Amino acid sequence: MATRLRQISSAFYLFLLLHCLLIVAVNCKTLKRDVKALNEIKASLGWRVVYAWVGDDPCGDGDLPPWSGVTCTTVSGGDYRVVTELEVYAVSIVGPFPLAVTNLVDLTRLDLHNNKLTGPIPPQIGRLKHLKILNLRWNKLQDSIPPEIGELKQLTHLYLSFNSFKGEIPKELANLPELRYLQLHENRLTGRIPPELGTLPNLRHLDVGNNHLVGTIRELIRIEGCFPALRNLYLNNNYLTGGIPAQLANLAKLEILYLSGNKMSGIIPSGLAHIPQLTYLYLDHNQFSGRIPDAIYKHPFLKEMYIEGNSFRPGVNPIGFHKVLELSDSDFVV
Repeated sequence: MATRLRQISSAFYLFLLLHCLLIVAVNCKTLKRDVKALNEIKASLGWRVVYAWVGDDPCGDGDLPPWSGVTCTTVSGGDYRVVTELEVYAVSIVGPFPLAVTNLVDLTRLDLHNNKLTGPIPPQIGRLKHLKILNLRWNKLQDSIPPEIGELKQLTHLYLSFNSFKGEIPKELANLPELRYLQLHENRLTGRIPPELGTLPNLRHLDVGNNHLVGTIRELIRIEGCFPALRNLYLNNNYLTGGIPAQLANLAKLEILYLSGNKMSGIIPSGLAHIPQLTYLYLDHNQFSGRIPDAIYKHPFLKEMYIEGNSFRPGVNPIGFHKVLELSDSDFVV
């Protein structure tokens, strides 16, 4: 009998606990700052987004679900909710970057890719101190990349490719200690690639292809111990000059080296054969000459080496069949 009473008592207390939690969840309101910001964004967006954003509270209210693409988190203590993720992509958003986004200071992910956003990224982007993923690729954004992005110390993924950014790559991006993936290809960037990027301890993927960049690889890797984690280096279709320095072999984790479509010259150093995991080596459409060292042909992991459009001696042959290297979103976004 006593055991039965204890079981009933435990079940009753569990019921009370769940009931209290339900009351907290129902009465938990979204921070007014975030409600105001999302409603300002809603007012500026097109019908394709607005039709799915029902109600005044973006985190849901009563029977109304959270707005599509909006993720909210209850803060410690359960008193209120904040918006932590905003993913509104491929819905043909037209117009300038919504300034109200920069008031969502608890965001960890901001994904507005594949829309028709225009104008600059506002410098207020630097307010989003918790941001880990910033994906704005495939828009029509313009002007310079704001150096304030360098204030986002938790950023791991930065995707700004396929826009119309101009000016130089801000060296402030080297202030992002957690950055792993940096995609800036298909813009109108000029100047030299900041060698300070080589100090990023976690950078795995650097893509600055299809811009108007100048300089040499020697300048890029001049800092001792640079790019310790880099696996993929895309420098293709720019205006880089000079040769491939032997010191490039110090990038011990490099797997993809994409130098196609520049104005580089000189011979290919045998040291490239000492990069243990080198898998793709694209040298085509430059001004390289001489022979390619036998050690490179004997590299155990090299699957492709493309050499067309250079001045190599007769008898120098490619490895594998050339194809444009395209990595899917799943290779990057976590």
